[in-house]
Formats: sequence, C-alpha cells, structure tokens
Amino acid sequence: MYFKRKELEKFRSLKGPLIDVRSPGEYYKGHMPNSINIPLFDNDERSIIGTIYKKEGRKRAVLEGLKFLEKKIELLLDNLFINIDSYNNNSENNKELFIKIYCSRGGMRSQSIAWLLEKFKLNLVTLNGGYKKYRRWVLDSFSKKLNIVLIGGKTGTGKTRLLSLLEKYNYQTIDLEGFACHRGSTFGGLGMKEQPSNEQFENIIAEKLNSFQFTNNIFVEAESANIGKCKIPHEFFNQMKNSRRIEILRSESNRLDELIDTYSVFKKEELQESVLRIKKRLGPQRTKIAIESINNEKWDLVCRSVLDYYDKCYEYERVGKTNIKLLDLTDKKYDKSILELINNIL
Repeated sequence: MYFKRKELEKFRSLKGPLIDVRSPGEYYKGHMPNSINIPLFDNDERSIIGTIYKKEGRKRAVLEGLKFLEKKIELLLDNLFINIDSYNNNSENNKELFIKIYCSRGGMRSQSIAWLLEKFKLNLVTLNGGYKKYRRWVLDSFSKKLNIVLIGGKTGTGKTRLLSLLEKYNYQTIDLEGFACHRGSTFGGLGMKEQPSNEQFENIIAEKLNSFQFTNNIFVEAESANIGKCKIPHEFFNQMKNSRRIEILRSESNRLDELIDTYSVFKKEELQESVLRIKKRLGPQRTKIAIESINNEKWDLVCRSVLDYYDKCYEYERVGKTNIKLLDLTDKKYDKSILELINNIL
C-alpha cells in the first residue's frame, strides 16, 4: 500500500500538492488554503448521493457514486495528473513530495482517489478526520493566548500602511482587512477582490497565526466585529478588545491626503453609491455636498463631508478603552524610522 492516513499535524508538515476532492460548493464555503479543488462529485451529484444515503443506505449510495465516477474517471485522473505535474515542475526537490488528499471527514472520497492514484505507485497520504478535523484545529487556534498589539486611529491616519510597514520588516502582523478583501467602511469594497466566505476568512487567519511565536507581539489593526460580510472570530475579537493599543495621531491635512490618494482613483459612480449607502447617517446636507463634490472632483470636500461622521463613530468605539499609547505621526514619512518610535512605546 502506497498511501496512509495521517493526523493533521503530520499531514500539514508534508510537502506536496494539496488536493481537496469535495464538491465545489463545499470548497467555496471553506477549504485548506493553497489546496486545489478536484471534486470527485459536483454539487448536484453530491446532493443526489446524500439523499440516497439517507433514504436507502450506504450500499445504494456507493453504487450511485460509482455510476457518476464511471462517466468521468479519465477526465478526473487527467486533471489530477496535470496539477501534480505542475507542482512537481515548480518544486526544487520532488523526491520527498507526497500527494496530500482530503475530503470532508477523511472517508470514502479521499480514500477512493488515493486508491486510484496508488495504482501509479505515487506517494500518497490522506487526512484522518478530513476537513472537519482541520476546522476544529482552526477554531481551537483562536482560544490560545495571543500577545496582540492593536493599531488604532481615526479614518485616514494610515493604519493599514503602518501595518504593511511592520510586515515588510518582519514583525508579526495580521492584516484582517486584507484577508477579508474589504477596508471595513462603506467604501471598503472598492477595488477589492470578492470577499471570502466567513469560514474561509477564519481559515486564513488561523494559518497566519500558526506561523507566529505567540509570546512575541502580534500587530493587528483595530476593527469592528464585522469587516464587510466577514466576522472576526469571537475569541480572537475578545482578545483584541483587551489588548494593548497604539493610537496613531495625524493632522487633518495628513488624513485628507491619505484618503484622497486612496479613493480618488475609483469611478465616480462607485464613490457615489458608497456615499448613498450611508446617506441616512450622513444627513441630507453632507450627502448632497459629497455627491456634488464627487461630480466636480473636489476630493477634499468629499473627504471632509464624511470625516466628521466617521470620527464620531470612532470616538464612540473608543469609549472605555484603556492601555492606549499615543503615536504622533503628523507629517512623518511611513518608513523604517517609525519602527523605533513603536519599539520605544511598547
């Protein structure tokens, strides 16, 4: 036998292509990052097999699955070998590579694919417990004690830029907005990719955390509980709320420049739609000014019309926060010199 079932820690440590053989719908909801989806059954086929399993039992469901597989086994194998070869061609050393396969619970789907590939004498391994086991690992990771340092500041203070600077110089950072593909405000989705599912958002965070030394500082931008449609994991968010906090201070002109650089590149229609989504909270006067200013490309007026609203939201969010260190970056460049200032206040 050329394949074995491995526990999650060992499975993750092995090098090689990672194959998810679940249906496209299961994969979209959540998957192990960097995995390739080569489904044994499509969404409809999986639904049919599941219904037969519930009504007529395992044997009848297996026979139906074999009928589906018979029609596409050659195409399925071709797809597998194309991806395996692609991985091997891009690998410096493929002598110790394993084809890592997982399904929902580490059962029939992953074992079936492994059995097929075994005939070609490949190094194969399946995940004991499957994706369900992986998800337990993901959720458990948020309960571990983390040494989080929040980066806070009003809209336009360059929190994301500072986080990127820290990442560049090998500080431990979690870019929640980057992982969520959303900046968190009504303008947050502009220019961003489609947001991942909430489950996949959690998977990405857990994988990043796994690469850290938990005793060292982990820098995270201060956020509300929801970033677009993605929700920060509850245990992780609770730790964020009780963490040390660096508050960035910048002048209004600095903040306006930051916002203009970020948002003036987008289409007027997209900006206006974003403004209209919060028109009830902006009020008729500020909404009118913002819409007209977008039309006339008066970007400073656009930003001023929404800054007051977001500043009030931010002050409300800050109520009750303690253990805050102020970091005045007015007129400063976001370069390596800032890192010394951060190190001095922590």
